[in-house]
Formats: sequence, C-alpha cells, structure tokens
Amino acid sequence: MELYLPAISAGKGTCEESVMIDIPCEESEVWSECCIYKVPKKLRKVNEEAYTPKLVSIGPFHHDLVELWGVKIQRHVYLKKFCLRTGKSEKDLVSIIESKKEEIYRSYSETFELISNSKEFVAKILLDAIFIIELFLRNFEREKYEKLDYILSNAWIESHIKQDLILLENQLPFRFLQKLYKSAFDGEEATPFLKLACEFFFSGKHQIPMDKEVKHFTDLHRIFYSPSYPKPDPKPAKHLRYTATKLYETGLEFEALVDIDSSQKSLLDIEFAKDKLLERHPFLNLSWLFSCLPCLKSRQCSKSVRCILKVPQLVIDDQTEALFRNLMALEQCHYPSNTYICNYVLFLDYLITTKEDVCLLVEKKVIVNRRGSSKAVTTLINTLGHEIVERESCYYNLYQRLNEHCDDSWNCLVASLTSVYFKDFWRGTATIAGIFVLGVTFVNFLRPFVMKN
Repeated sequence: MELYLPAISAGKGTCEESVMIDIPCEESEVWSECCIYKVPKKLRKVNEEAYTPKLVSIGPFHHDLVELWGVKIQRHVYLKKFCLRTGKSEKDLVSIIESKKEEIYRSYSETFELISNSKEFVAKILLDAIFIIELFLRNFEREKYEKLDYILSNAWIESHIKQDLILLENQLPFRFLQKLYKSAFDGEEATPFLKLACEFFFSGKHQIPMDKEVKHFTDLHRIFYSPSYPKPDPKPAKHLRYTATKLYETGLEFEALVDIDSSQKSLLDIEFAKDKLLERHPFLNLSWLFSCLPCLKSRQCSKSVRCILKVPQLVIDDQTEALFRNLMALEQCHYPSNTYICNYVLFLDYLITTKEDVCLLVEKKVIVNRRGSSKAVTTLINTLGHEIVERESCYYNLYQRLNEHCDDSWNCLVASLTSVYFKDFWRGTATIAGIFVLGVTFVNFLRPFVMKN
C-alpha cells in the first residue's frame, strides 16, 4: 500500500511536495514455534552485558562474536570426536540439520543476514549443536574426561560457558537438539538428552520430568525454579508495603529453607505461617519480649504465638544477575501471563530497600551474600525489576496477609516497642530495669499518703 503525505516547509509550515511512504499491507508473521527472542531494548539498556555471551556464541543472534580461541578450536575437536562416538560423518549430521532447518528458523523472533546464506547457517548450527551435545556427554562421563578436556579441566571456562548457555539470545531449540541427539545415535541413545542437560546445569540435584516440554536452556532454568506447589491463579498485581526490617519489627520471623533441592521445593515456594490462636488474639504477639530474650524462641509454647515467613535460601553471587535478567526477559516475551520469576524478583525488591534489610536477611540465612558488601546486594535487587511489567502476581494472597498483619494496630504497637525499647537483650534489660525503678519510685511516692490514712 502506498501512502502520500505532504512535505512541510521548515519556514512557514506550508505544503510544498508529496512524500510517498510504503506501508506493508500485512503484519509480520509470528510462528507458533517462536520461543527465542531478542531482548527488548528497554531491558537491554539497563545492563547489556547480562544478555551478551562472553566465551561462546550459540545460534544466529551473536554469530559474529569473537570467541575465546581455545573454545573455538574445541568446537572442531568436539565435532570430530562426536563423529567417532556415533559413527556418523559430518555429511550425515548436515543432512539431519537440513531436514530441520525450517523448524530452527521459526524458533527465532527475528530474521538474520546469516539465514540468507543457507550453507553458512547450517554450518553454524552444526558446530553449535554438536558442541553442546558433546560437552553434555563428556560432563556425564566426567571422570573419563575431566583432566583431559579443555573446558572441563578449567573451572573458570566451564563456569562462564554455563552462564553463556542460559542467555535468552544464545539458544538453540531444545526439541531440535533432542532430535539431533537421538538421530545421531539412531534412536538408541543410552541417556535421555534432558537428563544430560539437568546433570550439566544442576549437577543432578533435581531432574525435570521427562514429559515436560522445554523450549531451550533458559526455559529449562525457568521450569527448575517454578513453584513446586499447585500454582494459584495469578491475580492483579498487589504491592507489599513493608520491608524486611519493618516486617521483623512487627513480630514476623524469617525462616530460611536451606536444603530445598532434596525436598523438591522450589526457590519460589514462600509460605506465611500464622497460628489461628494468634489470628484471633493479636495481643498474644510477644515478639518484643522474644527479641530481647531469644532463649524463649526455642520453647515449644512460643511457636503458637509467632508468625513465620518461610523463604527458600537464595545464594547471590556474580552470576545471579545474568540468570534472573534472562529468565525475566523470557517471561516478558513468551509468558506474559505466568511471570513467576518476575513476581519473585519484585517480591525481593519489596523486601529490600536498604542495606539493613539485606543484613537482616543474611543474618536469618535467607540470603547468602557472595558479592561482598550489603550495599552491592541492595543495588542488585533494586535494579533487577527496572522496566519489568507485572500485570499479575502469584503472591497476591501472600502480600494481602502480610499487609494485614502489619496494619493491625497491636502489631504496629509491637513494632514501636521492638524498635525503640526491646531491640536487643541490653536495651530490653535497660527498659525493664527502668520500668522497675519507675515502679519503685512511684510506690515510695504513694507510701506516706497510704500510711497517713
């Protein structure tokens, strides 16, 4: 369709000539197989490095990346060894990829110059796919290859390649990798490819169900971190109005769930436990006393008058930011109605406003800080949610209960008592001593009048 617009004069704003603009009659087609996206510019500009591979380029988005020389050589070594392992020639593998070429094309949200050259594209996909499969196989047989393999013998390189392989823009379709793996072994592979992937990324701590549909490795991590309990229907986004320190002052205890993998719990499984007795009688909230006499917390009788927020332990290190940013980018692009990772990150953002919040969560073992300073963790958490759109939240009911807990007038009074008079053992002792002295003074003041009567 051709549209004619008048050209406006810079001087007086009069129309001097027409400008013809070509407008496509149809919208660009989005394939149902599409699952690998270019990160939106608004997200990318917050921290571009978090979305860009450092050592190895997978797929067409970053095909012009200058790779580490040793990794580049290792790609060709892996291809040769994989052919020997399976008895297939490069020509056989190329023919398999050729048959899946259209499926691979349709997995990406954009077209590329690389695709215009079919042979170059297939050669790129061949090296990428065999690199991944052979690396996973060698990791599974680690004792055999650990001292000889260029990647597995170098912890720094292996760690960075793992990080590169979870980036949203650095992916191959998981279904294609499965089919190539199965075809290369003529359908007689000893170990399922999904199991190899879980062993590589999660060290076998948790296995994804074999019937689970996985889009790619970024999606695999999202499945790994998704809530293990039946997912509630997301409701309109609701904010948590109180930080970790404010919640703690109102009598809320933080309990870290440390070994979540062994119990099959997820990082996102957050529970708020409040006894029914305390629900009916808020004045039984004696956290101000527990804060200065912590020995009472261990008593069985105290459990019925305590509120506990159970939070799986989160380890924050140098790779945490890239992981969460790419998981959130995937949800924003592909799962806009099921943004569980975004919900979790924004929950942390509500909890943490100052470094005092971080110090409290570290003290309670909810956070393991491997980034050094509390300020660095605070900055990280507060910037992760930038440009993230949250339409619905799986923590709606949790936020509502926590807000109601803190809005209760007695709990507000408890917060004041705790922060001002009973913050620790010494301040609590001084407060109680002061009350005792005040009481004795008042009794001595009244005694003459009582005795006179």
